[in-house]
Amino acid sequence: MDNLGSNDKPIPFDDSDKPIPLGDNPSSGVSRAPLNLGGGASQPAPAAAPTPKPAPKPAPKPAAKPAPKIVTPGASGPAAPPAVSTGERITGVKTFFTKLHAGAMEFLDESIGRWLEQNPNVSIKHTNITTGDVQGKKTEPNIIITVWY
Repeated sequence: MDNLGSNDKPIPFDDSDKPIPLGDNPSSGVSRAPLNLGGGASQPAPAAAPTPKPAPKPAPKPAAKPAPKIVTPGASGPAAPPAVSTGERITGVKTFFTKLHAGAMEFLDESIGRWLEQNPNVSIKHTNITTGDVQGKKTEPNIIITVWY
């Protein structure tokens, strides 16, 4: 280890007889004054800042168009389409899912078609299609098709 100073004496440990300078001694190089961190009730009030000039007034805006009327469906609005009912109860549900890429989608089409061929007595009542993440070895986006029959 190189000593860059002209003094080749080792650095003394805490058990040395030389006292550490404390207080407001200018030769210590350490300030003991409290720090102002910009907040708190015990801090002195800052000096008043000069008053800034007022900003120029913007040009007047042209007259605003009236807001469009928002129509919410209700008693006077159009009625919701009636629910389709075949009179039969839902007896089962089948869910198909696959990753979102062309080859997997084609395989999904074939799987659904094969399932329908194997179950000719199935009458589909409702379907739902959604996308979402399915977690396997890694989490990937999938398409999920649910068939109620």
